[in-house]
Amino acid sequence: MLWAVFTLIAAAAQTARNAMQRELTATLGTVGATHVRFLFGFPFALLFLAGVLIATGEALPKLPGVFWPWVIVGAFTQIAATATMLSVMGERSFVVAYAYIKTEPVHVALFGLIFLGDKITPFSAIAIFLATAGVIVISLKGGIGERPTMRSTVIGLVSGALFGLSAIGYRGAILSLQLPDFVLAATYTVAIGLVIQAATLSLYLALRDPKVLRAIVGAWRPSLLAGFMGAFASEFWFLAFAITTAANVRTLALVEVVFAQGVTRFVFKQPTTRREALGVGLVVIGVALLVWPH
Repeated sequence: MLWAVFTLIAAAAQTARNAMQRELTATLGTVGATHVRFLFGFPFALLFLAGVLIATGEALPKLPGVFWPWVIVGAFTQIAATATMLSVMGERSFVVAYAYIKTEPVHVALFGLIFLGDKITPFSAIAIFLATAGVIVISLKGGIGERPTMRSTVIGLVSGALFGLSAIGYRGAILSLQLPDFVLAATYTVAIGLVIQAATLSLYLALRDPKVLRAIVGAWRPSLLAGFMGAFASEFWFLAFAITTAANVRTLALVEVVFAQGVTRFVFKQPTTRREALGVGLVVIGVALLVWPH
C-alpha cells in the first residue's frame, strides 16, 4: 500500500503545481509556463538526490545503455503533454479537453502491457474503466461552451496519450536501473529527466524566443514555488512507479477529482449536481476496486 500513499501525495502536489502554472500561462505563454516546472524544478530534484545519497551512503550507480531511450521518451513526451494541456487551459472548451486528458489511465494500461509487459488483472481493468468513466462524467457537465469540439477532443486525447507514454517511459527507466533501493532509482531518474527537460527547453527558447526566457527568469519568485511543487510531485510519482504498475498509479491519481469536488461542495458551498455525484461515485468505486486487492 506504500505506492498508494506516494500517489496521493503526488496528486495533491500536482494539483497545486497545475494551479500555479495556469496563473503563469497568462504572462509567460504556453511554452514559458511549461518550462517553469522544469527549469525551476531540476535544482530541487538534484537536492533530493543529494539527500538520498547522503542518507543511504550509496554512490551514484552506473547508467545502463537501455536507460537512456526510456528516460528520453519520458522526458520529451511529458514536455509535449504539458504544452498541449496548457494550450487549451484558458479556453471555454478546456473542460472537454480535460475529460479526455483523464483517459490517461487507459493509455497507460495499454502502453504498459505492450512495452513493459505490465499485467492487467480483471479487477484492475474494471477499476480503470469505472474511474476513468467517472472523471469524464464529472467533467462533461454540458451547457453552452462545453460541447465537444474537434480541437478539444483531439488535443485532449493526444495529451492523455502523451502523458501515458511519459509514465511508461519513466517507469521503464527506473526498472532498467535494476537497483535494490527503489528510492535511489526513482530519485536518480527524476533528476536526470528534469535536467534533460530544462536543458532542451532552455536551448529552444534561447534560439527561438529569448524574451520568454528572460520573462521566466524575471518571474522567479512564483516560478520557484511552482518548480519546487513540480519536483516534489515528480519525486513521489516516480517512487510509486518504482513499486507498482503505472496504470495503478495513474488510476488512483484520479481521486484528485473527488478532492476537487469536495472543496467545491464544502468550502465554496456550491451544490453538487446528480451528474457530478454519479461521477464521484464511479471514481470512488473504481479506486476502491483498485486498492482493495492490495
